[in-house]
Amino acid sequence: MSLFWTVIRQLAEIEAMTASKKVITREEWEKKLNDVKIRKEDMNKLVMNFFVTEGFVEAAEKFRKESGTEPDIDLATITDRMAVKKAVQSGNVDDAIEKVNDLNPEILDTNPQLFFHLQQQRLIELIRNGKIEEALEFAQEELAPRGEENQSFLEDLEKTVALLAFEDVSKCPVGELLDISQRLKTASEVNAAILTSQSHEKDPKLPSLLKMLIWAQNQLDEKAAYPHIKDLSSAKLEDPAI
Repeated sequence: MSLFWTVIRQLAEIEAMTASKKVITREEWEKKLNDVKIRKEDMNKLVMNFFVTEGFVEAAEKFRKESGTEPDIDLATITDRMAVKKAVQSGNVDDAIEKVNDLNPEILDTNPQLFFHLQQQRLIELIRNGKIEEALEFAQEELAPRGEENQSFLEDLEKTVALLAFEDVSKCPVGELLDISQRLKTASEVNAAILTSQSHEKDPKLPSLLKMLIWAQNQLDEKAAYPHIKDLSSAKLEDPAI
């Protein structure tokens, strides 16, 4: 069969599929939504989970008073966790490591990858501040031995040391290591490790539910035309395109 007729057949199949889609009106859809009963307590727990996981301690405390929803961890630990995260985001890695050990020494003792990434971030900060000799000494004494034991660590170390070979880091293939995004990545890893040590989910549930909503809508698009939620911030329904 020629390409022309193959394309024609595919177009006909798409048109037939579209034509066979069930059309659900706004009235019908809203009725279906209203038939789904969700307990207010479950919604409150979802909100509290987001506040706790993301570190909004003041919002969590206020929400607890207003809704009577109790968090599943001591809110005081959120302040300590956010102090660690802020230290990494500010480039104060030594301070961050000290704070993590004050919270729970086992976090770094049992997570060599996290400890290496913190040490790698410390090396990056030394390079950022132009402390070249100190950076080389730190890399040789603290990071090289760990790289000998782990191929992944060695590759990360080699990439970081490569920053020293360029006077203009913007021309370095791994120059993004000096971006603020690298600090944020390391801070997020530390934050997740602390949450895990406290038997709490490392990621909030709300974003995952929103991703599931988008996935479900995409799946349903193949079978029906129905009111969509396109703007997740407003959750307004938009009538289906028929």
